[in-house]
Amino acid sequence: MNHTTLNVDPAELAKFSDLAHRWWDPESEFRPLHEINPLRLDWINGLAPLHGKRVLDVGCGGGILSDAMARRGAEVLGIDLATKSLRVAQLHALEAQTPRVTYREVSVEALAAEQPGSFDTVTCMEMLEHVPDPGSVVRACAQLVKPGGWVFFSTINRNAKAFMLAIVGAEYVLNMLPRGTHEYARLIRPSELATHCRDAGLDLQQTKGLQYNPITRRYWLSSDTSVNYLLATRRSA
Repeated sequence: MNHTTLNVDPAELAKFSDLAHRWWDPESEFRPLHEINPLRLDWINGLAPLHGKRVLDVGCGGGILSDAMARRGAEVLGIDLATKSLRVAQLHALEAQTPRVTYREVSVEALAAEQPGSFDTVTCMEMLEHVPDPGSVVRACAQLVKPGGWVFFSTINRNAKAFMLAIVGAEYVLNMLPRGTHEYARLIRPSELATHCRDAGLDLQQTKGLQYNPITRRYWLSSDTSVNYLLATRRSA
């Protein structure tokens, strides 16, 4: 596959591929994803019930969210461009005997050209800050969802507080994430993501912040979008 023509940074792929074997270790570098997964799963399912729906998970990595949505009764396709991560996701689905989940190595833009308007719900979590052109991903997600369908995003705000907490704190002080996981320049303000959504024909329905207490190791959703945040949108019918 020729990554030079894709909306992908080879260094970002390599970063996650090197850690692929640790995706399903809840005490690994991916511990935060395991800990926030029930929160984001319940939030998605509360707005757009998953049971019996066709769902696409963009940038699925090792399949933590894809697997959970399939277990809620959705028919899930997870896509990513990190081959090793996808193999881990496929292996986990086999070992855990997860029903109704499949994985493909394909870009979201290529899938949008192939299967427009095919999904009831699209999720794109913790991925936009790792690609050169996040607007292109948002547009492709909008093309892939059915009219009236839901598209969910989560990413990290770009400001001094987010830099201190999400990069310095999480990567260098608390060692919650590998150093270099996030680049400040690639972080995305909620207003910027909302503009991408509007331009793609997605109507913003709800915004949530994701907060963390490092002492209790507890996460919760709130109205504070100053660091980690989630957007729920719907494609215009």
